[in-house]
Amino acid sequence: MPRKKIALIGGGQIGGVLVQLIAQKQLGDVVLYDIVPDMPQGKTLDIAEAARVDLFDVNIKGTNDYKDISGADIVIITAGLPRKPGMSRDDLLTTNAQIMKTVAENVKQYAPNSIAIIISNPLDAMVTLFQKITGFPSSRVVGQAGVLDSSRFATFIAWELGVSVKDINALVLGGHGDTMVPIVRYANVNGIPVMELLEKKYNDAAKAKEVMTALVERTKGAGGEVVKLLKTGSAFYSPASSAIAMTEAIIYDEKRVLPVCAYLNGEFGVKGYFVGVPAVLGASGVEKIVEFALNEEEQKLMDNSVNAVKALVADMERLGF
Repeated sequence: MPRKKIALIGGGQIGGVLVQLIAQKQLGDVVLYDIVPDMPQGKTLDIAEAARVDLFDVNIKGTNDYKDISGADIVIITAGLPRKPGMSRDDLLTTNAQIMKTVAENVKQYAPNSIAIIISNPLDAMVTLFQKITGFPSSRVVGQAGVLDSSRFATFIAWELGVSVKDINALVLGGHGDTMVPIVRYANVNGIPVMELLEKKYNDAAKAKEVMTALVERTKGAGGEVVKLLKTGSAFYSPASSAIAMTEAIIYDEKRVLPVCAYLNGEFGVKGYFVGVPAVLGASGVEKIVEFALNEEEQKLMDNSVNAVKALVADMERLGF
């Protein structure tokens, strides 16, 4: 069976880690595109020279020419600028929307049958714009956010309880930002509700609720916490790993249920928008939205998050995209 071809658009920190992980896991041949002359060539050469050491055998190529992504099966997009001091929300949205417009036009031309995984921010708007420009079926356009946000939530829960993160199940829905919705009710340790374990730990229901509230808030601000610590950049390893989990689900047709930014057609009461929800990922992309009943509090938070996504998309359209 021929190897899959995976094209990466954006050769920054996330792009570099993606190349390394794809190679080490031997998921397919990889092409790293970036607009900066020679930079993607340098990164891919460096990683390729570790092939004998890490025992991987895939083709790795860096390029400044979109033609080299021709025929890609999967395209992972990280291209875009981080928000800088003095830059307004509209400035960031305008800049990254213009970048995404160019990316989408080229993916449509050179990889028209690909499945696109988008990491670029502001995520919900960028996924929407990409699908609008390419005209791809919504099942072949998906955003990476919920996998990362849920992993962050699970990590913080594991640290608090002193248990292995491997045994934590945690789910975050909604838009990728301050309005995301960690679902506390279903967070569990191998089926045991996290709230039950917190109440036992502190022997105080009010204290357990206070601790969980802090975990939820840390999850919402986790990206900003990394930015503050790094000072000169943003998270790159965890977003890349999260996109790889989605890529594996597609390549191996795993039918994994993962929280992703997917197009909703009435599910969760939302129609016509890309929002973070659980979905089955397989060989054809987003194969099914996994809908479940939200309680009154969760629905209120979800509605608030969806309204934030709608406002972001409206802003993008107001700016001419």
